[in-house]
Amino acid sequence: MKIDGEIKQSKFKSPHQKAVLNLLFTANWIQNKQRELFEPYGITNQQYNILRILRGQHPGSISGAEIKSRMLDKNSDVSRLLDRMIGKKLVSKSQCPEDKRASNVIITNAGLELLQKLDQDINSMDKQLISLSKEEATLLSSLLDKCRG
Repeated sequence: MKIDGEIKQSKFKSPHQKAVLNLLFTANWIQNKQRELFEPYGITNQQYNILRILRGQHPGSISGAEIKSRMLDKNSDVSRLLDRMIGKKLVSKSQCPEDKRASNVIITNAGLELLQKLDQDINSMDKQLISLSKEEATLLSSLLDKCRG
């Protein structure tokens, strides 16, 4: 459905305003679909993002500050999220030897196994939600990069 019908608005100040509203609406729509996918696994979108970041570092560790800098949602409370994920045994933390105030975070085997279970569902959902050809998806990604300058 077109954005006009989704938000029941036919008049926009400009094509740019319509594009921004469409981007915001679509981003929220995708996040809601992801939330539904992650719910049975007991994780949130932000926790999935952290697991994805940590898998990219595996078998190495990464600081909480570096995780925050790589998060999609820069407003996430990484410390709180990590504490919850430690409770679920998805990640572990150790004190950084170079800086006693910092912690090194690593994904656990349970975290890796959870991501492996989710991989196929995520790939399927990405293709389903973004029903574009490879070329169109590449163009969309390039246009979004251009929007951010």
